Amino acid sequence: MTEVLLRDRRILINGRPELLLAGEVHYFRLARTDWADRLDQLRDCGADTVATYVPWLWHELPDGSVDLTGRTHEQRDLAGFLDLAHQHGLRAVVRPGPFIMAEVKNEGIPYRVYDEHPHLLPTTWDGAPISTRTIDYLAPEFLAAADGWYAQVMPLVAERLAPRGGPVVAVQLDNEIGMLSWVTNSPDLTDGLCADLARWAVERYGKDAAAARIGADPADPAAWAAALRTPVEERSLALHDDLGRYMRDRYRRYVTALRASAERYGVTGVPFLVNVHGTGGGRGRTFPIGISQLMEAYRGQPQLTSGSDFYLGDLTVGNVADLYVSNAFLAAAHDGDQPLTCLEFEAGNGDYGEDLSTRYPPEAIDLKTRLCVAQGNRLLNLYLFAGGHNPPLAEPVGDGNDRIAFTGERHGFAAPVGPEGQLNPTYPAARRALHAVRGVADLLADGDEEHDGLALGFVPDHYLTEYHHPASTNRSEQVAELERFRGMGARDVLARALLLAGYSFPAVNLQAPAGGTAQGPGGTPPVLVLATAPTLGSDVQQRLVDHLRAGGRLLLHGPLPTRDHDGTPCTLLADALGVRADGWLEGGPHYFPSVVGQAWAARPAEVRVGYAQLLTGSGERLLTEVGSGRACGVEVTVGAGRAVLIATDYPCHLDFWRSALDRLGVRPRLRHDAGEPGLLLTSTVDRSGQRLRHLINVAPSTLEFSLWHRDEPVLSGRRLRIGARAGLMLPAGVRVGPATLLESSCELVARNGSEVLLRPTQTEDVAVFATDRPVHADRGEVTVAGGRTTLTVRATDGEPVRVRIG
Repeated sequence: MTEVLLRDRRILINGRPELLLAGEVHYFRLARTDWADRLDQLRDCGADTVATYVPWLWHELPDGSVDLTGRTHEQRDLAGFLDLAHQHGLRAVVRPGPFIMAEVKNEGIPYRVYDEHPHLLPTTWDGAPISTRTIDYLAPEFLAAADGWYAQVMPLVAERLAPRGGPVVAVQLDNEIGMLSWVTNSPDLTDGLCADLARWAVERYGKDAAAARIGADPADPAAWAAALRTPVEERSLALHDDLGRYMRDRYRRYVTALRASAERYGVTGVPFLVNVHGTGGGRGRTFPIGISQLMEAYRGQPQLTSGSDFYLGDLTVGNVADLYVSNAFLAAAHDGDQPLTCLEFEAGNGDYGEDLSTRYPPEAIDLKTRLCVAQGNRLLNLYLFAGGHNPPLAEPVGDGNDRIAFTGERHGFAAPVGPEGQLNPTYPAARRALHAVRGVADLLADGDEEHDGLALGFVPDHYLTEYHHPASTNRSEQVAELERFRGMGARDVLARALLLAGYSFPAVNLQAPAGGTAQGPGGTPPVLVLATAPTLGSDVQQRLVDHLRAGGRLLLHGPLPTRDHDGTPCTLLADALGVRADGWLEGGPHYFPSVVGQAWAARPAEVRVGYAQLLTGSGERLLTEVGSGRACGVEVTVGAGRAVLIATDYPCHLDFWRSALDRLGVRPRLRHDAGEPGLLLTSTVDRSGQRLRHLINVAPSTLEFSLWHRDEPVLSGRRLRIGARAGLMLPAGVRVGPATLLESSCELVARNGSEVLLRPTQTEDVAVFATDRPVHADRGEVTVAGGRTTLTVRATDGEPVRVRIG
């Protein structure tokens, strides 16, 4: 019997923290004779878990029966696939929908559900039909149909749960909830949903206030629905705000219903998962929209956590902050038990259309893997690990190919293992990455990222932007404004500067309950960093004011907030700061704003910017817009606290941003002296004090540097070299039997009792041990001095060195 629990942001298996390294293999796209080969390749790659969707569309037959054991087709034998995975020593994550996406037609929903209940296809803005095959999630007919599917699939999964001796360690509920209506800007506005929104609005505001916000009587269904579908301009902001908040509550109720159904049919004792969508075009700027949509569905729910869908392509200085901030924001929306997981961790070469327009470099998967585990991801699912072939539907539908998916016969041509079993260059790269993680999996599974005394503010309502009526000018302007300034800052400079300047930091959900005091370790860090737009909710503004008055510090980047999300004026923060917005200068074809710094912000030259908001009021001037001579950056004292306001899109000059944080009392604990940007530094430490230092070079060039930890030189100041687009995980204070590996330039490959296997990474490597026992190595030179034993290895082949203590 195996117990699987989510506790203290860890995955505990029989009480022990473990990492789950998984790969997605679709049994329904592979001949049965290929299953064992793909599972063996998954094991060889370094994974210990297989994940798979279970397409309802494929398993339900035209006569209404469901085949999950292969009686009608070998590729319907879900039971056999899970049993084979178990025989191959793999755990399993099962993803049975009802929606699965995965390029399957109808996103995995059987055609008969639409045929029997055509009204389930929602109408949207102006009463138009929705353009996707999504469904009104809470429509009674759909919930009944989904429950019928769960009644078939969940008992089979329940028989194979880990607590019952099987391989299944987690079950995902649905897939990318709310994504289809978001990406098409087509909110579900069926009659039933509009009526339910009326109930919700009356409960929230009262009948009269609800009517005033939407512009219709909630007791008049036709008028209410018409007002929602075609909002009038003067009520547009309030209506969109209410629509987004209502949808989040609706998704929460949907996940609750699915979980109850799964449990009713026997799935208990393993975690449930909800995956979060939102990356696109190689960026993560919209990923927080998915968090904002779904966080109410999972936050604080026992034995349920979220998983990310990360499709970022290559990892470079341009988008590395996207991945880091996405992980940080996702963690900020969790409670104290919920770990980070990644349910779709892009593993392919990017040639998804077989047009050779995109090819990702193989090393991208290594960089992304290293960064995600450094931030505490406890499950990574390589998606898609193995391609295959789409079988024909049981009943032809006359859509051009009559197969289960719209990709044609072959599927997953970009995966590390192609449809015919061929390996592409991402396979060895994935293998190197997973095996590097495997060597320190125990340290990572029980480790937490260390931070530098600051936190990036996450405002979920800043991402309540998935819908805007096409005719609403006010809403379109609000969304565009939020997209420009929120999250990572204008041009993403704020987050990128923090990361490339050497800081590691969490995010804090500024809309979660919090006290009014500036907390230290274990609570809100004393320094908050926030990128904001003129729109910022009154609750968040008040929280920032309380933080400052209690002695906290704030770095605010972006325009001064002046209104709430529903458009009502709100200047709580500006009033507390004693600062007013008094003009706006935008760069354009005939105006080229530049700023000059004073005091600690002084620089040797003027700096070109894209915009500058002119400020008046209290505070010390830091930045002046040259053309007007007016301030656009100030430092202000509020109560016992202090705030630095940068109301311009100052470039990614790392020294400037370091100076701003230094002024607020923050210095990075890890420092390097590499001459070029691109080196990320962070560290993880487990509960016994064993540490890994994570060095990730996303620059296109090799970097040489020395490293300091809290101003103490690492490895006695020895120069390190890290190749272009490569990473290192260097041990510090790691136990090896009766010894402690104090520090090393080698990576850990394996530890077993008093033996350790080390992989050299430099031309000359060292490993320093504290022990009173002799140290034996199969190569290299061992010296003893000052109570420490140092192993020095000169090697160019990178082959591991075996070291034995005693």
